[in-house]
Amino acid sequence: MQLYYAPGACSLAAHITAREAGVPVDLVKVDIPTGRLEDGREFRQVNPRGYVPALVLDDGELVTEAQVVVQYLADLVPTSGLFPPPGTRDRLRVQEWLGYVATELHKPLGSLWDPSTPEAWRGKVREWLPVRFAELDAHLATRPFLVGSGFTVADAYLFVILSWTRYLSIDLSPYPALEAFLARVAERPKVRQALAEEGLGGGAEPV
Repeated sequence: MQLYYAPGACSLAAHITAREAGVPVDLVKVDIPTGRLEDGREFRQVNPRGYVPALVLDDGELVTEAQVVVQYLADLVPTSGLFPPPGTRDRLRVQEWLGYVATELHKPLGSLWDPSTPEAWRGKVREWLPVRFAELDAHLATRPFLVGSGFTVADAYLFVILSWTRYLSIDLSPYPALEAFLARVAERPKVRQALAEEGLGGGAEPV
């Protein structure tokens, strides 16, 4: 399988999932500003949507959308614990958190990277985020990860998106449980491996 990624982008969640699960993937770097691969090809020839992650399966089928890709990779190795078994409450909760991160954090924070985003929208995003952060902080104050079963794909996704705050001048110091969560996940050996493979330090920075 080939995982098309951009260093520090949301594709890092898929990269972390693959490493944590022990799923072999060939990494293919995408230059998002130019839309090209290192061999000069246009990325849209692989993924017409033009964004990462894009997972090309061994039979050539394309899988996109971060929260779908991480679920697929984790399900390849059920014993990894990254995605609880079908029909369980824990699986339901992981899916719930994946949706929450995608809609309530990823999209709003992602819009702040775009220089064309109107200032009025930027202001609204910065008004909304403290409410989301406060909810997460209260939740993580009593547990190490989002769901009781342990580290899951939802934590990988949340880690990547929260890491963006340091580059967007968003202060997380009022949320000590979130800061502790970021530090805890960053120390996981497979997370460190994925970060190193993307040329990153202790967090994610979309480029």
